Amino acid sequence: MLSELDKALIRKLQEDLPVHPQPFKIIAEQLGMSEEQVLKKVKEFKEKGYIRRMGAALRHRRMGLKANPMIIWQVPSEKVEEVGQKLASFPQVTHCYERPMLPKLPYNIYTMIHAETEEQCFQLAKEMSQVVGIENYRLLFSEKEFKKTSMRYFVEE
Repeated sequence: MLSELDKALIRKLQEDLPVHPQPFKIIAEQLGMSEEQVLKKVKEFKEKGYIRRMGAALRHRRMGLKANPMIIWQVPSEKVEEVGQKLASFPQVTHCYERPMLPKLPYNIYTMIHAETEEQCFQLAKEMSQVVGIENYRLLFSEKEFKKTSMRYFVEE
């Protein structure tokens, strides 16, 4: 079970890190902990699998990557694992999921890519298709972004 201090630390870690040479020291001060205690807890959370990774979230649209389709793939069930792993290995793929096929949407692998132009996306999808040997796919382009956030845990009302 997580303590209230653990939950408070998780709340802090899911926010933007302070822009400071020692961001964990700032967090520690805010929680009444030492920097060493915070770093020890972060390591513990990582070892327990609570934290998979820590990284920077880039705003792809602000950087000029305005074409961001979800590519949906119709993959035979016996090839889902193999094809999913290959698609996930493309550096341009930011998300790769298996989902159940639906009667009106018979696709089971979903990948998200980002590029500057739709043309680049179509070219990449073609290359991906050739690598995995799957020809039945569609690109679903986003038209408007309504919300983009990371999941938040232990949020206080």
